[in-house]
Amino acid sequence: MNHVVEPIHPSTPAPGPPLAGNPEKRNVTLGLVPLNDCAPIAVALEKGLFAEVGVDVTTTREQSWAGIRDKVAFGLLDGAQMLATMPICATLGVGGFQCDMTAAMSLGLNGNAITLAEWLCEEIEEAHGPLRLDASNPADGLAEVIRGRARAGKPRLRLGSVFPVSTHELELRYWLAAAGIDPDADVELVVVPPPRMVEALRAGELSGYCVGEPWNSLAIAEGLGRIVVSKHAIWNHSPEKVLGFSTTWAQRHPDTVTALITAVIQAGQWLDEPANRLEAAEILSLPQYVGVSAEHITPALTGQLVTRRGAAPQPCPAFHVFHRGLANFPWVSHGLWFVEQMHRWGWLDTPYEAQLAVSRVFRDDLYRQAAERLGLGLPDTAEKSEGTHAAPWTLAAATGDLTMGADRFLDGAAFEPAALDLRHVSGRHTTKELTG
Repeated sequence: MNHVVEPIHPSTPAPGPPLAGNPEKRNVTLGLVPLNDCAPIAVALEKGLFAEVGVDVTTTREQSWAGIRDKVAFGLLDGAQMLATMPICATLGVGGFQCDMTAAMSLGLNGNAITLAEWLCEEIEEAHGPLRLDASNPADGLAEVIRGRARAGKPRLRLGSVFPVSTHELELRYWLAAAGIDPDADVELVVVPPPRMVEALRAGELSGYCVGEPWNSLAIAEGLGRIVVSKHAIWNHSPEKVLGFSTTWAQRHPDTVTALITAVIQAGQWLDEPANRLEAAEILSLPQYVGVSAEHITPALTGQLVTRRGAAPQPCPAFHVFHRGLANFPWVSHGLWFVEQMHRWGWLDTPYEAQLAVSRVFRDDLYRQAAERLGLGLPDTAEKSEGTHAAPWTLAAATGDLTMGADRFLDGAAFEPAALDLRHVSGRHTTKELTG
């Protein structure tokens, strides 16, 4: 299919430096993984927004997050779509790989879901009643099934996430622990690259997984499983992907980074116009991006999620948020929550040093330079409370009131970054401690 897109002609920018600036490097290669949330990069390229700021971008489609990380670290890619946790982990050496990395902006919020195999969903319904997306925590029923399997001497369920210490694994662990399931003892967690998730479910290698779209919708289309909970029900308007670089590359090419951020912000603005989502699905269906039919990309992208084959779509308007509600701002408080969760599960030996490192990784100063050129409103700080808003709310700032999205956690917890102090905290939080 040959897809022709019309270029965007941005409105006249606010007075200030030209949007193009003077990029040090005009030919830039960005890596991406085939997921709906690579959309800001795809749109910025296909709509000519990178060209508008004086950068000639080439994208490469990678099959795994390990490939993204390694190629950015060794200079085979200039930058990439990255998991929001990845620059933190790489900088701290979590997982045994160390390279200082920079998260220059968020590419969007929400975007993941947890899919369980159809046979497992049927067992949960027998034990706990009907499954309805986000209506209650399906992990409560899953806990009953897990206890029953343990009594019968059956193997642990195997659940997949896309990368060690990924946003997906943290969400999966949070969801399980909220129902009293110990992610390390009661189930087996394994890593499977996003494009292989459906295949692994079909082959019986997995009982379920947490992944970004369209790899949930594809499983539903084949009748292999059901979407039982969304990322925005686990932690609403939470970060998912960032535009990441090695810190060395970002330091050598500051104007190039600013130009890239500028283009991607404009792409996010275009994507958050509902009328543009169908065209975005067509763009993402191209082989260099997601490379699957727009039919499977469209449901989540348009906020009409089909959770079970043959079922009517369920409205999920916040499933993908690409710009509104400061979705592109790299909140340090988001990074601090990740650090707290990494420590919770025993992945950080020096949590306080990790806490101090977050502001060096999540670079709101880089984002502010581009946002100011576009005349966008900005918060006065890089930290905010998380989990305290059940509905849209207003953030007061020097540039004017800013409308934010709901940010509730599924268990009603609140996270106050100003109160976080990991200097004297040690030991893993157990499920018993979490659930009382």
